[in-house]
Amino acid sequence: MQDGTSPTPGHTAGTDLPGEPGSPEHLRAAMRTSMRLGACPVRDVLDRIGDKWSVMAITLLGDGPLRFMELKREIGLVSQRMLTRTLRALERDGLLTRTVYPTVPPRVEYELTPLGHSLQATLSELAAWAFAHNDEIADARARYDTSHAQVEAEGRAAA
Repeated sequence: MQDGTSPTPGHTAGTDLPGEPGSPEHLRAAMRTSMRLGACPVRDVLDRIGDKWSVMAITLLGDGPLRFMELKREIGLVSQRMLTRTLRALERDGLLTRTVYPTVPPRVEYELTPLGHSLQATLSELAAWAFAHNDEIADARARYDTSHAQVEAEGRAAA
């Protein structure tokens, strides 16, 4: 690269990174490089799936196509506007398809793409981990809250 030029956001020179492509060492180096450049694919994906509505929609669509109101009913507390925004964002990212059938009234179904199914498999593993470790996390939170409440109380008493 010439002096005075900079790589485009998201550009990482794969040959300059340590480790075999796909190895933990290689992935960590790629993340550090992309974060320095201001574009991190991990952050980008987590921003998309980090909200509860996306995770729930992807999980529910893992069993097959659903209509909008079926999704809304299954998810529960999501507003129609928020679910619409979520589904549009997932469609934009290539994770699901929206099919409109020419009926009266029009029937619309949402279905995961192959890319969406690959993410759904990963989310299923994360959900299984969360269920398996839920009690440990709850215990850790309780210990943390108790110890920090005591520290705060001691600090107020000393003041």
